[in-house]
Amino acid sequence: SLPSAMVGRASAEPHWQWLANLLLLLVLWAHGQATRTTPRGCPAVCICTSDLLSCSQRALRQVPHTLPRTVSMLDLSHNTLTQLPDGWLAALPHLEALHLSHNHIRDLSAHAFRNASHLRHLDMSSNRLRAIESHYFTALLSLEELLLYNNWIARVDENAFAKLSGLRKVYLSWNNLTHFPFRSVHGLGNYSLRTLDLSSNNLSSIPVEELAVLPENIRNGLYLHNNPVTCSCALYLMLRRWKQQGFSSVKDFSEEHTCKVSDRVPRSLVRFLKYSQMFENCSAGAEDAPPALPFPALVSQTLLISCNSSPPVAAPTYMWITPHHEPVKHPGNSNRSLEVYSNGSLKITAAKPWHSGVYVCLAITSVQNFSRMCEVNVSVHYPKPDGETFSTGLTTLLGCIASLLLVLVYLYLTPCRCLRCGRKAVPRSPPQECSAQSSILSATPPATEGPSRKASANKHVVFLEPVRETQNGKIRLALGEDFPDAKHPKVLQLKSDSESISSVFSDTPIVA
Repeated sequence: SLPSAMVGRASAEPHWQWLANLLLLLVLWAHGQATRTTPRGCPAVCICTSDLLSCSQRALRQVPHTLPRTVSMLDLSHNTLTQLPDGWLAALPHLEALHLSHNHIRDLSAHAFRNASHLRHLDMSSNRLRAIESHYFTALLSLEELLLYNNWIARVDENAFAKLSGLRKVYLSWNNLTHFPFRSVHGLGNYSLRTLDLSSNNLSSIPVEELAVLPENIRNGLYLHNNPVTCSCALYLMLRRWKQQGFSSVKDFSEEHTCKVSDRVPRSLVRFLKYSQMFENCSAGAEDAPPALPFPALVSQTLLISCNSSPPVAAPTYMWITPHHEPVKHPGNSNRSLEVYSNGSLKITAAKPWHSGVYVCLAITSVQNFSRMCEVNVSVHYPKPDGETFSTGLTTLLGCIASLLLVLVYLYLTPCRCLRCGRKAVPRSPPQECSAQSSILSATPPATEGPSRKASANKHVVFLEPVRETQNGKIRLALGEDFPDAKHPKVLQLKSDSESISSVFSDTPIVA
């Protein structure tokens, strides 16, 4: 029996060894697949590419601890995040876009966005933020787009956007705002702002005076529709003027601008831009902004533009806003091409065409008090050359007309002068015989003779003979009358004429 047991054991060993080798191969293959599809540092529940990291809809309650350093776009939307840890973006030096929408974030710590100076796009829409504090976004120096719509925001701090000099778009629609500090966008670093969406909030009043002094680029993108504001002539005239100027914020949402007729009746809302009968008695006198005063100038000229001569009671600080939305205060801009004096006058040294546009003068009595003094429309152009009385196009047109008249006079008013000899009237010859060229170049004599073929009895008509009767390449003349004397003057003249004609027409035969 021993030999048979030993044989069975020996025959079974290869099967176990083969199975062990197969399991080892499966483990190595799974490890290779994991290392091949998952980059280094990528969370297991996320999807990673070269510079994109998507952790959307993963039921995350907190931010993953390890994140790849090469990430430029991070998507953490549609999770259950409630807070952001301090300094968690320090490990992502290349991050430019961060998506945190559809989470449960209520507030932000002072260091939530520390070391994120390269972030340009931040989406925190559809969260549970209740306010925008001054420290929320101060570290985001490169931020351009901020999406905060569909939150619970009821208050925005005046300094919330003070340090965001490159901010271009802010979306705050569908929140609970009853008031917005428009003075916060008056800051010197916020003239790049193009879109400020405050629609679908609870704004009950809009400070028309503060909005009137905003730069045009902000007013063009200031969305105020679908708010229960109180109806007033000032608001109606301002929005009507914006619509006439073609501002997209009013033109694209004209029917959605509503106002509340009575504060005691919250539902007394009317579309006051569509149904404006109740504002027919509103006067556009003091409500409308004064038109921009024209100020023509020449290139390289030094311009001095004065502000309004009636400043406010308190001593103001003057500031000019250039057509390129650059604020200029005393003493002037960096290269001193624009200077502002203490009385508010603006000096433009060596004006250039790019200095053209509308300049707005503002008087600042305090940080919270702005008032517009005047608007000046500067147009810089090159001087016309001296002695230029007619334009080039007019001069060319007059020259063409004069040339055409001379051609018509030459064609239709010049008479055809036939030779008239003798006292008796000679019948008019056919049109082709009025020309000396036709009489000379006629290769065959006329079939008949008559008075019209001779000028007089003492003068004889000369005809050219056909080319076939030439001799030595010269045209032989046929005389209407024989001259016995070969040295007769007329005979000598006819011979010389025949030689000259032969020299001209010897190379090209004349075809009758």
